[in-house]
Amino acid sequence: MSEINYVDILISGGGIAGLAAAAAFGNRGFSVQCVDPTPPITQRDISGADLRTTAFLQPARKFLDEAGLWQRLESDAAPLQIMRIVDAGGELTEPRIIKDFNASDISNQPFGWNLPNWLLRREMLARLREMDNVSLHLGTATKTLFTRTSEARVDLSDGSQTRCRLVIAADGRNSPMRNAAGIDTRKTHYGQKALALAVTHPIPHYNVSTEIHRSGGPFTLVPLPDYNGMPSSALVWMERDSRATELFAMNAPDFEREMTQRSCSLFGPLTLASQRTIWPIISQSAKRLSGERLALVAEAAHVVPPIGAQGLNMSLGDLRILLDLAAENPDRLGDQDMLETYHSKRFTEVKLRVKGIDLLNRASMIGPRPLRDARAMTLNALYSLAPVRKALMQMGLGAR
Repeated sequence: MSEINYVDILISGGGIAGLAAAAAFGNRGFSVQCVDPTPPITQRDISGADLRTTAFLQPARKFLDEAGLWQRLESDAAPLQIMRIVDAGGELTEPRIIKDFNASDISNQPFGWNLPNWLLRREMLARLREMDNVSLHLGTATKTLFTRTSEARVDLSDGSQTRCRLVIAADGRNSPMRNAAGIDTRKTHYGQKALALAVTHPIPHYNVSTEIHRSGGPFTLVPLPDYNGMPSSALVWMERDSRATELFAMNAPDFEREMTQRSCSLFGPLTLASQRTIWPIISQSAKRLSGERLALVAEAAHVVPPIGAQGLNMSLGDLRILLDLAAENPDRLGDQDMLETYHSKRFTEVKLRVKGIDLLNRASMIGPRPLRDARAMTLNALYSLAPVRKALMQMGLGAR
């Protein structure tokens, strides 16, 4: 007979959202098992490392603090004080409009703090290994899901079975648990890919996150701590598929020349400081965020283009609601009322944010000059109205 494990919560997925969920629920006293088919890579410069970064906005920092994670992350976090939008949609690749959104206009804290994903995994795993009520099964996949009104049963790839009161699906855009529950999704393909990498540059970033718009998608430099004695930033460069593939295949000198030109040379010559990685860009949202004994979070629930640091912060918003509901009535963990409430509290906001980011991405992709000119005029008009500018910043933080 196969081994049977009994826990309060099974988390399918050991990415950043899944590990954060394990820490948060474990810190509240629930017994947790976290499984993922791929052991995480926790070093920067080895093959397969996730070189993307995550900007944790203010509400996310509070969540991480309560989960006992922030104290491990704070010393490596680069604060994001100013979000700078640059329109370079004119005839030449050079700035024609620069607008700064300063966190001091709405708060005495930065907008957020930026951290490399590989480092997040390293520190989150270290925290979880301190917790007696959290068990990690990394290198193990979820295979089947069987639910009843009182419990869920999940068969794992190592031959064991886990019985629990709640399954949290944090297992990505192709979520096995969402598929097992028969929950459909809506998906949009943009014909885009994103290159993600780290760069160094001679001109300091001064904790300014810079998003440069021309066509094909945004070119975003997000502050990182210095690397090898040089100012450093994380770069997410979104382009149409063929152009992104061409850039990914370039030799280093040609690629550095192309990205320096696309950056309008705002930071001087950009130099590769990591491997390059490339990711497809889609929008996707689940038609429901819950099923029997099952809650969808993170990319199992919603996928958005990497604009405005919304993706992972939406994911932690899911976990915030789910954790609060669990803590209010721990005896009713995973029952129908709890999960219906979770769905109703999150579904409308997720739908609106997915749509909003979709519109921003489409605007950033615009090619024809007249439409790029109209985009620049819109940015100028919105920025010039102080109440609108502040409202946009608050919405970005999830405060409105």
